[in-house]
Amino acid sequence: MMFSHIQRIAILRALQLGDLLCAVPAFRALRAAFPQAHITLIGLPWANTFQQRFSHYIDEVMVFPGYPGLPEQPPDPAAFNTFMSSVKSKHYDLILQMQGNGTLVNPLVQSMGARYTAGFTPKGSVPESELFVLYPEDLHEIERHLYLLEQLGIPPAGKHLEFPLTSADRDSLRNLQLPCDDYTYICVHPGSRAAWRQWPPPYFAAMADHLADQGWKIVLTGSIEEKELTLAVKSYMRFPALDVAGELSLGGMAMLIKKSRALVSNCTGVSHIAAATATPSVIISMDGEPHRWAPLNTHLHCTTDWTRHNDFDRMLIKADELLARTESRCYHRA
Repeated sequence: MMFSHIQRIAILRALQLGDLLCAVPAFRALRAAFPQAHITLIGLPWANTFQQRFSHYIDEVMVFPGYPGLPEQPPDPAAFNTFMSSVKSKHYDLILQMQGNGTLVNPLVQSMGARYTAGFTPKGSVPESELFVLYPEDLHEIERHLYLLEQLGIPPAGKHLEFPLTSADRDSLRNLQLPCDDYTYICVHPGSRAAWRQWPPPYFAAMADHLADQGWKIVLTGSIEEKELTLAVKSYMRFPALDVAGELSLGGMAMLIKKSRALVSNCTGVSHIAAATATPSVIISMDGEPHRWAPLNTHLHCTTDWTRHNDFDRMLIKADELLARTESRCYHRA
């Protein structure tokens, strides 16, 4: 489908960090196809910081007020009417539904008054129009959104992730005055937004001790809300560790990960930062969906589906193998 005279585009993706990072290749392809268009991300309030980092792809954020049935935030009925009036007043040429399979939000998106509306529709349903494609359950999250754009005649511009770093990010890490040199430490990030997606702290601690016993310094990372979790991991450890949870901005944490020898983490937002910064990583998938979320570069990243392979000793072997095969990699990361 070829679009003409597209000047204003909106994307509905009111989700969290990892969700947006996995959509960056699609944002990049969209910008390449429409270099002069004004592109709006309809997202959660935090997405304003995402837009600032990715302003070369996204021009502005319109804050989504929530919607019944969507779990990311409670709906705000009063704000919703104002939001819808604002969306309609923009007279978008194209609105892309990239929130999910469309079960809940497709009627909402179609009511926003765009010239064209496109996106995913659930399997087993009749597509709303030729611009809607059946939601491909078997594709990786990165590839899923590129697939959508390709069906609309928009070619991909690479599958690689990005996380642009700034001088403020460098200052955030520098101000921490970390007592170790670049690539001499390993980041251990035990947090995840949902507790059921977290590898147990004793396992993180045992993995950290295994790596510390090889001479690596251990840096525990997380948000301020995850401080209790990093303290728990530290309490189980035999070796000392630096706990910097809550002490860095998101960009500072990304810089910390970039300068680390490797990352050990659940499958969560920071795993995609590691992919974007070419940092080797050991990722534990607790949701049984590594086919959807695991980093695509399997040489640089080792992902284990813990719901199928819950063998801790195997994890230690995998970590050692990763460090061995990426030994020279750290010397080429600027």
